[in-house]
Amino acid sequence: MFELTALTDKTYYIESPAKIGVWCPDGVHAWFIDSGNDKDAGRKLRKILEQQGWQLQGILNTHSNADHIGGNQYLQRQTGCRVFSGGLEKAFTSYPILEPSFLYGGYPMKDLRHKFLMAKESDVTDFSDPSFPQDIEIIPLPGHFFHMVGFRTPDDVVFLADCLNSRMILDKYALGYIYDVQAYLDTLDKVEAMEAAWFVPAHAEAVQDIRPLVQYNRQKVQEIVNLILSFCAIPRSWDDVLQFVFNHYDLTLTVEQYVLIGNTIRSYLAWLRDTDRMTFLIEDNRLLWQAL
Repeated sequence: MFELTALTDKTYYIESPAKIGVWCPDGVHAWFIDSGNDKDAGRKLRKILEQQGWQLQGILNTHSNADHIGGNQYLQRQTGCRVFSGGLEKAFTSYPILEPSFLYGGYPMKDLRHKFLMAKESDVTDFSDPSFPQDIEIIPLPGHFFHMVGFRTPDDVVFLADCLNSRMILDKYALGYIYDVQAYLDTLDKVEAMEAAWFVPAHAEAVQDIRPLVQYNRQKVQEIVNLILSFCAIPRSWDDVLQFVFNHYDLTLTVEQYVLIGNTIRSYLAWLRDTDRMTFLIEDNRLLWQAL
């Protein structure tokens, strides 16, 4: 873990729970793509900088989930580097309490206010600022989260953030977190059509052909859709659907999964409603979902 792997002579990634990209165009001035999940990750990244003799210029955040921005504050305080983000991701990175609040749907209890769901705040610079490295291409990749992006380095390495999960993750857990199902499917289509020397998903292996993994992720989305529609042949509550999905895949619910996967199930239900495959009704003061 936290091993530096070169993909080209200027672009690298660091193996961690969520892969961290590195672009060092001149052998001295380095840019990180994301920063890991906490202060300890930040310390390990700083050690890599020292070993390589690199000076950290900035952190380019793909999105604001805590496992991608958790090292921001430490690295920023230690090196004075800038942290770049955009859109709602910038707001969530500046005010990390927004993530557990959004997932829970209210003020989050203490069991949700921890580093897995709530990073330390960063001083954030918008992508539009002139100090953003102009040689880096920003690629919008919404769906997993509000305004998630990927980055393409000048030597044609594309960092894909969380728009794809590995086969191993999907085979074990069946579904990953999705905020906007339609945007996610559109992003999968976009990524499938991309060409690059290397693709680096945050939670899967770096590959030169990304299409098979895209197709597997799309198949899993359709599997979840079919599962929900079949279960909701009669009216079901959101909690009923969540319980059914966990039981179907033999998963064990935790409070973190309750908000993450529960939020995802709500997103599926909303998308199915918006595409006229699901309706809702209120009976005995309960909101119920039924397939059409």
